[in-house]
Amino acid sequence: MFNSVVAANRAAFAAFGVQQDDENGLTPAERIEPNEDLPEWHVSISADHPGQMGVGDHVDFTKTISENDVQQFAAASGDTNPLHLDDEFAEQTRFRGRIAHGTLVGSLISAALARLPGLTIYLSQDLEFHNPVRIGDRLTAECEIVEDLGDSQYRLTTRVLCEDEVVIDGEAVVLIDDLPE
Repeated sequence: MFNSVVAANRAAFAAFGVQQDDENGLTPAERIEPNEDLPEWHVSISADHPGQMGVGDHVDFTKTISENDVQQFAAASGDTNPLHLDDEFAEQTRFRGRIAHGTLVGSLISAALARLPGLTIYLSQDLEFHNPVRIGDRLTAECEIVEDLGDSQYRLTTRVLCEDEVVIDGEAVVLIDDLPE
């Protein structure tokens, strides 16, 4: 039965023109498991405080924004702005072509924070969007703990870079709980 469900999903994706990403025809959404990193991602975390985080520690998450990411985000969020989905329309804008959703790009910060030891819970996130991101850009979200607020809460600087260019800059406050047993 599982194979028929996967086959049905593949057929549905194909019918709606959604690109499938790997050699087996599976999208990242079909391949991902909890607490797993896909091979196309790169994660680094400082080891200054193994098993817990402290001021000065950081985590980075790197991935390439794909056509599939943009399509899936539009479908999941309902943001069908033609700037993200329509080549002809987007070419007539100040960006001279399609760009990724800003919130999709900002979500790489959440991906980085999910790799912190423990259970990371967002309390707040401020973002400033500085530069557009194109499909195919390889991005790195960098998060660094800059203040221990007490009660397992931390303030972090957050930014997303495309090569050495800052595309998003911000600040977050998170709560880091122990993982349930």
